[in-house]
Amino acid sequence: MSAALNDKSHAPWYKQGWPWFLIALPATAVVAGVITLVIAVKTWDGLVVDDYYKEGRTIVKTIGRTERAKELGLSAKLNIRTDVLRIEINDTDLKDIPQQILVSITHPTREGADQHLVLSGHGGVFEGAMSPLSTGRWLFQIEDESRTWRLNGAAYLPTETEVRIDPSDS
Repeated sequence: MSAALNDKSHAPWYKQGWPWFLIALPATAVVAGVITLVIAVKTWDGLVVDDYYKEGRTIVKTIGRTERAKELGLSAKLNIRTDVLRIEINDTDLKDIPQQILVSITHPTREGADQHLVLSGHGGVFEGAMSPLSTGRWLFQIEDESRTWRLNGAAYLPTETEVRIDPSDS
C-alpha cells in the first residue's frame, strides 16, 4: 500500500487549488481594509464636533433667537426655484423687518453644498440668486444682520418648493 502512495506524482504546491484558496481569504480582507482606509481618509462626514460644551452653549443662544422671532410675531414664506430664492417676511409690526437678511441654506450631511446668502429687500420681500440645490432635505435659516432673531425651516426638494416658517407653530 505504501508503494501505491509513492507512485503518485505530486504537483508542486503552487499548482494546487487549495493553497491559493486559503491565501485568497486573508488577501481579500487586506484589500477591503485598504479600500476602507482610503475612503475614510479621503472623505469627511462633517458631523463630528470638537467642543461639545461650546456647541451646547451656542444651541441655547440659538433657541433664544428663535423665541425672539416668536415674540416679534415674525413668519416667513419661502419660494424656492432652481436658482432663485424669494422670501416674504410677515410681521405684526413692519418696523421689525430689516433691509437685509442673512440666509443659510444647509444640507444635514453634505457640508460642501451649504450656501450663505445676504439678501436685500423692502417691505418684507427679499429675492436673490443661489446655486441650484440637489434633491433631498435642505434646512433654511433666516436671520437679521445683528442676529437678534432667526427663523428656521426645512424643505424636501424638489417636491416642496414653497415653505412656510412660523415659530409660533412649534
